[in-house]
Amino acid sequence: MRLALAHGNAVVINADSAQVYRDLRVLSARPSEEEMRGVEHRLFGAWDGAQACSAADWAAAAKREVDEAHSAGKLPILVGGTGLYLRTLLEGIAPVPKIEPSVREAVRAMPQVDRRVALEREDAQAATGLAPADATRTARALEVVRSTGRPLSSWQAERSGGIGDWVDLRPVILLPDRAALYARCDARFAAMLEGGAIEEVEALLARRLDPALPVMRAIGVREIAAMLSGELSREQALAAGQQATRNYAKRQYTWLRHQPPASWPRSNVESFDNGAIFASLLQQ
Repeated sequence: MRLALAHGNAVVINADSAQVYRDLRVLSARPSEEEMRGVEHRLFGAWDGAQACSAADWAAAAKREVDEAHSAGKLPILVGGTGLYLRTLLEGIAPVPKIEPSVREAVRAMPQVDRRVALEREDAQAATGLAPADATRTARALEVVRSTGRPLSSWQAERSGGIGDWVDLRPVILLPDRAALYARCDARFAAMLEGGAIEEVEALLARRLDPALPVMRAIGVREIAAMLSGELSREQALAAGQQATRNYAKRQYTWLRHQPPASWPRSNVESFDNGAIFASLLQQ
């Protein structure tokens, strides 16, 4: 982004589910002060790793930041690739009741292959929209149908509180060349290992946080933790972290190609004229 274009009249709001945690400065590739170039950045490192930041939590905070930016006459720019976060902010929150603890415990204890089979049987619509290996969303959908007696899609049809109907959106989806993207993923993870990621994971492990917390399941944490415990060599941890990053990038790429509205422009990095887009926004 040509942030200098919007200097003094923009607020960048993080929509990445890893960059919200202050514990993951390196592994989430949080922008540095130099990269921010004096432009306000919000919701970066805003949550302590001991507190899970749900899509609803983030959406509530992002909505406040958007409101504050508008009140100050500034342009809020949402950046990041966590689709669930953005969808929750724009479309609202489904009023799913609190999941029964016994149901959650039983579902989370199931192997993913068993959860998938159960979801296909109990909520086939939800299963159709999920990758077989998507353990988090599979568990969530199965918990909902078992705890409430209603499929997740039924609750999602009652979404409310989204801002999509009252803000003027100017979305842009960046879809760079896949080979170049994967090469960048590999290079970035290697740079992270050299740039403080190991020390970052050491600090996380010293806190003895619940392994189920999102911050402990972030890409790179498990791989580096395995290296620190002697389960993996440095070379193996590097290869595992790079593979996990590429896998996630592939899932993001697929989601961004198919899930957002067809009217949202898709662009590769080479042809993306961000200067023209931001100039048009600032003239509104």
